[in-house]
Amino acid sequence: MIVPSKSAAFYNKKPRATKNFGFDPDCRDCPRLARHLERIGREYPDYHARPVAPFGPESAELLVVGLAPGLHGANRTGRPFTGDHAGILLYGTLHRYGFATQKGSADAQDGLRLVDCRVTNAVKCLPPQNKPLPDEVRRCNRYLAEEIAVVRPQAILALGVIAHRAVLMALGLAPGSRRFGHHAVHDVPGARLFDSYHCSRYNTQTKRLTARMFEAVIRDIATFLRGTR
Repeated sequence: MIVPSKSAAFYNKKPRATKNFGFDPDCRDCPRLARHLERIGREYPDYHARPVAPFGPESAELLVVGLAPGLHGANRTGRPFTGDHAGILLYGTLHRYGFATQKGSADAQDGLRLVDCRVTNAVKCLPPQNKPLPDEVRRCNRYLAEEIAVVRPQAILALGVIAHRAVLMALGLAPGSRRFGHHAVHDVPGARLFDSYHCSRYNTQTKRLTARMFEAVIRDIATFLRGTR
């Protein structure tokens, strides 16, 4: 079992979860993102086109942190990594290792449940070209910090370098204190941080990330968590 660092003050006493902890469904703190969602909502009136809530139980051993909602995925369905290519690899692999009740993730009403696992994003709103600005990541970071404090995961999986840095920021750590690298592992206050390339269509089609590479990371997380029980 990892002993929480004394520097992580929020681990000394677990905060009480609010109704929408980890995000605000009406947040408009980032003007560029708010305007973008308004445009997308007009163009695709059937899309969710709002901040996307985290998915999974309030208390979980594993917290998966992605980048931001995808245009035709979470931004459409209202659930992280649902309805797009990235979710196929993510939820399929989580299912294989017992973190999800099924491997499919096509629709938010498909009955998928996560088991001791929660999925969120560093930025809760769809950014143009899927590229949030640094100040947008910073503004949204309070939600991730709140989520980590409430969920108290033993393991955190960062999908990509922006998610990795967002986790460090949420924990009050310097961005250069732990260097991102695929399959890298870092001890952080109260948890262990695992890194992976993002399971995006681009990364998998270019073979930067293969199913075998991603499975190896999830397998290591499952092995680690078994050792903490």
